[in-house]
Amino acid sequence: MGRVTERRKVIRIRDGAVSARPDTLVAEEPLEIRLNGRPLAITMRTPGDDFALAAGFLVSEGVLGEQGDVQNIVYCAGATADGSNTYNVVDVRTSPGVSVPDITLERNVYTTSSCGLCGKASLDAVRTTARWAIADTPPVRVTPELLADLPDRLRAAQRVFDRTGGLHAAALFSEDGALLDVREDVGRHNAVDKLVGRALESGRLPLSRAILLVSGRASFELAQKAVMAGVPVLAAVSAPSSLAVDLAVETGLTLVGFLRGSSMNVYAGGDRVALRHAVARG
Repeated sequence: MGRVTERRKVIRIRDGAVSARPDTLVAEEPLEIRLNGRPLAITMRTPGDDFALAAGFLVSEGVLGEQGDVQNIVYCAGATADGSNTYNVVDVRTSPGVSVPDITLERNVYTTSSCGLCGKASLDAVRTTARWAIADTPPVRVTPELLADLPDRLRAAQRVFDRTGGLHAAALFSEDGALLDVREDVGRHNAVDKLVGRALESGRLPLSRAILLVSGRASFELAQKAVMAGVPVLAAVSAPSSLAVDLAVETGLTLVGFLRGSSMNVYAGGDRVALRHAVARG
């Protein structure tokens, strides 16, 4: 099975001094996800937590919603000409009675796109397939001070990033700021899928009392994954996209961007952020 990191020789130049030395890099390999034996999607990922990644991906696609929906997940042997197992192909078998959508070329384009099909159809698709209405969940209230502490807690938990500097991370926190889980991956969407898949495996969906923090920007796809997992608060250290904000507004998701130190922008769902002072209208 592929490793999380690999070593490569590099020429290092520092202040005019030149040396040759090995460097630690993040491993990146393709993962093909099959659903009941049929190819569904391929994603480039950091090996590890592959079963959780596949399960989380299928939660975001509206196929899975609870632990009992999965019969089993296995690596597929015979993925190469000589019949060996590359550990880069997984097959998710759903339990009897689980409704499975048609797998078509059009659907594959939708599921493998890094930003979704940008338009009103994307918003409608998420709203109509989400199992849990975020706007109807018990109220979660977070303070700006609590949110400001989360990036440092996430960074402290990034073990592989310390060796490579090349991984995205996603973490789940409780509403009082306790770290519940953290995953790293070369793709930020994969890191979120691994979190959601692990929550599915342990019977913790929906994540209606959790805060999802991502180390990069908040794209439509990440907002979609939060909504489909029932997460009420999504925070990102960088910017959100316009479609991510539209989706947050439409579904009731609290979306926080540019979370850096004590500064942040609340783009949607501001009622969940407990402010000490009234908002100044400019």
